[in-house]
Amino acid sequence: QFLQNSPRIMTYALLKFAHVLGAILIGAGLIGVWVSDLRSRQLHELPQFSEAIRNIAVFYDGVVVPGAILLLISGAWLIVEYFGSWNFLDIPWLAGMVFLFAFEFIEGNTVTRIYFMRLRRLTKEALNTGSFTYELKSARAEAVPTFTHFLDLPLLFLIIALGVIKPDNWALFIVGMIVAVLSAIILTLYILRLYPSGIETKES
Repeated sequence: QFLQNSPRIMTYALLKFAHVLGAILIGAGLIGVWVSDLRSRQLHELPQFSEAIRNIAVFYDGVVVPGAILLLISGAWLIVEYFGSWNFLDIPWLAGMVFLFAFEFIEGNTVTRIYFMRLRRLTKEALNTGSFTYELKSARAEAVPTFTHFLDLPLLFLIIALGVIKPDNWALFIVGMIVAVLSAIILTLYILRLYPSGIETKES
């Protein structure tokens, strides 16, 4: 019915554009974080490592967070205005997207964000001492934040898949979750095995 109302059509179009833009920003930011994190694990010199860690903060705070806020505002507005508020729970693809976004938003601003903030602080302390510290190496080898970090992109891909395909059941959500978790586990085990101390220095 709202298609018969021009202002309502324009509002919907603008909200949809903002929603897509938010998803693009989150995707670009998470890819930047992923590449910077992987690169940091390959570096042997502390100044270059510090720069890679700084890039993680830039991508996360400068791209991912604004994208998440834009996605949150536009998504909530769309649901309230065009999907009957809490009636979205009866729509599998939309309920799945909301659940995954809520999980990523909470996890990203707790486990992952706190971890990278601590990593940046430990890197600054290491720069003051002039070498990689034990605390920094230990932090780099932590499994839980590494897992949640590698889980971010697969979950975002699943959110996008749900929004594009719009399945009328929960099959895609369940299969996608299994694939996302398995992908994150495999990546975590592989990376931590490839760089067992978190940072492979020339001295080690």
